[in-house]
Amino acid sequence: MAGTLWLVGTPIGNLGDLTERARATLARVDLIACEDQRRTRALLSHLGIPSPRLLTVNEGNEPRRVPEVLEHLRSGRDVAVVTSAGMPALSDPGYRLVAACVEEGISVDAVPGPSAAVTALVLSGLPTDRFVFEGFLPRRRGPRRARLRELAEEPRTIVLFESPRRISDLLEDARAELGERRAAVARELTKVHQEIVRGFFSDLVDRLGSQDLKGEIVVVVEGAPEKAPADLVELTGRVGSLTREGVPHSEAVARVARDAGVSRR
Repeated sequence: MAGTLWLVGTPIGNLGDLTERARATLARVDLIACEDQRRTRALLSHLGIPSPRLLTVNEGNEPRRVPEVLEHLRSGRDVAVVTSAGMPALSDPGYRLVAACVEEGISVDAVPGPSAAVTALVLSGLPTDRFVFEGFLPRRRGPRRARLRELAEEPRTIVLFESPRRISDLLEDARAELGERRAAVARELTKVHQEIVRGFFSDLVDRLGSQDLKGEIVVVVEGAPEKAPADLVELTGRVGSLTREGVPHSEAVARVARDAGVSRR
């Protein structure tokens, strides 16, 4: 009988956030696939868990490690997947392993744990009922601004990850492509120097632009504002103009609705 692949959430800062179930799972599995062996050994030492066999699985080598992990699972061994912090497979290694196990019918389970994205979202003061997680945007300015343009009409709250070195560039690009919006910058979540800075893009650029920031950063951005209702009289007039030019009524309605971004109704 095949083993189980366990996705185990680990603390994003405060070690007290590790659950008892996560501790028990890490103590009993046969192999831990980890992003950084040094950090995982330190966590296991803190928990008083004798270190089992560790296998490095990161973004660079995950495709090559999948067959090796599958072989352990096929032989009946349980394998835990952990990252340096937070939930595996969420902008971190793990997705390919899960997909391979699902494809082969091998059991996959999760021990939920801390998530920087969700923690920053609920602390941001922005709407939490609907949100979209974008992870890291492209590093280069051109592709980054192109992706931001694609998000310009996104009505849901947007959650991003960013490096401290690029936070100023991200905020300036976001202001240029999305317009002036509310946002929150969260860093060092759950740690001693946790900081949540809230305001409009321009405020955040002024406050953070000259600072030498440290630690991992989550940026939460207000979604696009609702569009003002289209002027029905104006749209009806445009339909009338097209029909007088010989365009069939149904086609004229469809064309005007498409151009105005509204329903044909």
